[in-house]
Amino acid sequence: MKVINLSEHNSLLNQYLREIRDADIQKDSMRFRRNIERIGEVMAVEVSKALAYEPTKVQTPLGVAEVQTVSDSLVLATILRAGLPLYQGFLNMFDHAENAFLSAYRRVNEEGRLEIVAEYLAAPSIEGKTLIIADPMLATGMSMEISYLALLKHGQPKHTHLCCTIGTQQAVDYLRKTLGDREDVTLWCAAIDPVLNEKKYIVPGLGDAGDLCFGDKL
Repeated sequence: MKVINLSEHNSLLNQYLREIRDADIQKDSMRFRRNIERIGEVMAVEVSKALAYEPTKVQTPLGVAEVQTVSDSLVLATILRAGLPLYQGFLNMFDHAENAFLSAYRRVNEEGRLEIVAEYLAAPSIEGKTLIIADPMLATGMSMEISYLALLKHGQPKHTHLCCTIGTQQAVDYLRKTLGDREDVTLWCAAIDPVLNEKKYIVPGLGDAGDLCFGDKL
């Protein structure tokens, strides 16, 4: 599995990262959602550089131009609900992609251990297609892994791009261990933070992305 940390290179992406981390700016949920969406748009452009292309011809008013266009069939997936703004940023760029939606949430089991529960999946066939999974927070890596494995029930993709806003080194190491040396999976992170706290939140992170986007939940 190849890992790409976009914050290692200076770009406009870092401006949006700064704003979503800022506790004062976070009070404006509309701005927070839009910044997550912007990050998705920038990441989509970066991911697009790794896709396959083919020449196509287009008729202009004055002649015929040849343009390199994406030849991959794309399926864009996200994990409800926090993933929606990041997903929208990708969809703004990949507006011809097919779409998939999953649910995954944390639960403490009877032994007091954290587990991820997945209950909903709506997806097309991903056989031979390029799969993009967009989820803003990669804390433990378990939600991303479970969602990826669930989608594999709909076929074997040509390549999978796992895309998050902020991840942890722990999650990166976890996915490397569980997914192994797969050359058909790439993990994209806008930033990678060092640790999780005792409640499994990313530090310094930004807090609960779903609540910041859509409000507190019971």
